[in-house]
Amino acid sequence: MNGNEMTLEDETMGKSRVLIVGVTGNLGFLLAKASIQASHPTFALVRDSAFSDSLKSNKLQTLSDAGATLLKGSLQDEASLIQAIKQVDVVICAVSSKQVLEQKHLILAIKQAGCIKRFIPSEFGLDPDKTQISHLDYNFYSRKAEIRRLVEAEGIRYTYISCNFYTSYLLPSLVQPGLKNPPRDKVTIFGDGNVKGVFVKESDVAAFTIGAVDDPRTLNKVLYLRPLGNVYSMNELVELWEIKIKKNLEKSYMPEEELLKKIKETPYPNNMEMVFIYSAFVKGDQTYFDIESSGGVEGTQLYPHLKYTTISEYLDTLL
Repeated sequence: MNGNEMTLEDETMGKSRVLIVGVTGNLGFLLAKASIQASHPTFALVRDSAFSDSLKSNKLQTLSDAGATLLKGSLQDEASLIQAIKQVDVVICAVSSKQVLEQKHLILAIKQAGCIKRFIPSEFGLDPDKTQISHLDYNFYSRKAEIRRLVEAEGIRYTYISCNFYTSYLLPSLVQPGLKNPPRDKVTIFGDGNVKGVFVKESDVAAFTIGAVDDPRTLNKVLYLRPLGNVYSMNELVELWEIKIKKNLEKSYMPEEELLKKIKETPYPNNMEMVFIYSAFVKGDQTYFDIESSGGVEGTQLYPHLKYTTISEYLDTLL
């Protein structure tokens, strides 16, 4: 059938069939919803145990009702994995950072199945090839980089998604470690406060990711998300918050050396918030490089039609 003969009912014909691994997680669930919304035939790899967990089974019911096909299997069960992969064109993995290396099973199964047009591994954060904190992060980023190298070595076509921080991480506290809500009296600013970080809402990350699935411009590339209105320094974040609460905060600055000392004195994993703050707002790991000259592409430039939540809009929800 050529494109001219395509009827409305066949809208999904030209769309890749997408398998999502990790749909019971926050981002995985949003990815599945975005995939269904974009008319991709959507499949979810689901472990048996998920059905006996009420929270997870509710999510699975929602996706199933929306049209997703649930396939029983796991990363550890090679037969079920290959069987699931053979039904689709694209695989998106959204397992947690603790499970990143378990994607090795998935990569081998994709290689064996031989039918996948594109693989999007579980990254969804800073670009692991660009971070400058490898001595501090307990291999958080090196594990992700290891998966990249394996994907490339196996000759699997890919898109890597580098969305930087989620708005649900650090932003609710205005980048104050240990706080749950933004401060209304005192605030600590790390470094000189002029280095810019990036925050993107998870549902927006999902929409941009699904937008990239069939796009030749994102094949074998890193898709970065640096939306206008979502790139802020700590000084700018504090100023924006002060305007919203109509009050000036008492500011204290913590220099790089002091922050590093605090990171070293705080046991893992309690120090990881500070490690990520150091990475983004002192070292500038999210913004120090130019996307185009590094060979990447930027999501809001490729998909200007996709609406996203700005930092200012997100902070309004915290008032």
